[in-house]
Amino acid sequence: MPTLWQPEARARLRRRLDSLGPDSAPRWGRFTAPQMLAHLTESLRMAVGELPVAARPVPVFFRHAPFKQFAVYLMPFPKGLPTAPELLARPLGIAPAEWAAERAAFDAALERFAGRKRDSAWPAHPAFGPLAARAWGALQYRHIDHHCRQFGV
Repeated sequence: MPTLWQPEARARLRRRLDSLGPDSAPRWGRFTAPQMLAHLTESLRMAVGELPVAARPVPVFFRHAPFKQFAVYLMPFPKGLPTAPELLARPLGIAPAEWAAERAAFDAALERFAGRKRDSAWPAHPAFGPLAARAWGALQYRHIDHHCRQFGV
């Protein structure tokens, strides 16, 4: 299973995002390409504890096995799934300089994630609660992949 802990998996995601531009159109959903890229950056910041995100009211089974493992590792991401408002709070225009800066911010956040010690304390996920480094790596890979597919890259 691909995970952000694998350098080659991170490189594949970067290559996919290289073919995305600020005017790229989504296949589904309301995100513009700049909004999606900012959302991914914020999601990585959340995963390493740089962006506090409040817990969401979810059914209790979301936070326990086996559903939690199924959702983190196997379940396809549904299109249009609601997300934490904190991951949508930063507006972004589409000026080339802003796009380049956001792409650099994404790459930096991705490397901070990969450089974090796996045995350190990881923040709780807003829906799934406590996650280990292994789960965060898989979930974040799958999240980025989902949005790449949203834009056909």
